[in-house]
Amino acid sequence: MSDTTTQLESLYPFLHGGVKDRNRERDALLESVRQKSQHSLAVKQTFFDNNDQAIIDAARAIADIYLNHGRMLSMGNGGSSCDASHFAVEFQHPITAGRPALPAINLVMDTAMISAVANDVGARHVFVRQLEAHGRAEDGLFGFSTSGNSENLMSAFAKAKDMGLTTFGLAGGDGGEMKTSGLVDHCFVVETDSIHRVQEVHVATYHILWDLVHTLLADQRGKLGLKTEAMSKPA
Repeated sequence: MSDTTTQLESLYPFLHGGVKDRNRERDALLESVRQKSQHSLAVKQTFFDNNDQAIIDAARAIADIYLNHGRMLSMGNGGSSCDASHFAVEFQHPITAGRPALPAINLVMDTAMISAVANDVGARHVFVRQLEAHGRAEDGLFGFSTSGNSENLMSAFAKAKDMGLTTFGLAGGDGGEMKTSGLVDHCFVVETDSIHRVQEVHVATYHILWDLVHTLLADQRGKLGLKTEAMSKPA
C-alpha cells in the first residue's frame, strides 16, 4: 500500500471501515501542510526566476501609463475577480506612507452593470461594455485568469488593443489564449495545474509590481500632478 493511500485512509477511515486514529491523522495533516508549503515556495521561486526582467518591464509600462495621466483598469472572474479588486485598491489606497494614490478602476465592482450586460447581451461582453465606457488609449488593462482562457477577458483584451490600451495578464497552466493570442502585451504564466498555487503567485506578483511602480515614480511625482498624502490621524 502506498504512503498516499495510507494517509487517505487515516484521514477518512469511515470510507475504509476503520476507526480514525487522531495521532495518525495529525501526522498526515502535518505532512500535507509541509508538502503544500514547499510546493508553493517552489512554484513561486521558479516563476520569479523566469520572469524577473519581464516583471520590471511591466512595472515600467505601468509607470509610463501613470506618467501619461492614464489609469489602470482590472478584471477577472471568480477568485480572480478578488485579485482584480485587490489590484485596484493597492493603487488607489497605498498603505505605505509617502506614496501617492494612483487611479485604478476595478471593472468587477459594479454588479448591476455586470448582471445587466450578462442578461441582455451575454457574459462575454461584461468587461467590453465597461471598457468602451471608461477606457482611453493612455490607460492600461490588467486581466487575471487561472486558465488564461476566460472568454470575457479575451473579448476585453481584443477591444483594448483596438482602442490602443496597454494590456497586462496573469494566467496559469500553459497560459491558454492569453499567452497565444498576441493581445496581451505583458503576459505572465504560472506554469502549474494547481489553481491555488497559481493564485498565490498572482498575489505576490501584483504586490511586487505595485512596489516597483512606486519606486519608478518616486522622482516623477511632479509630473503626475498628484500630492503625496501621509496616513491621517484623528484630531
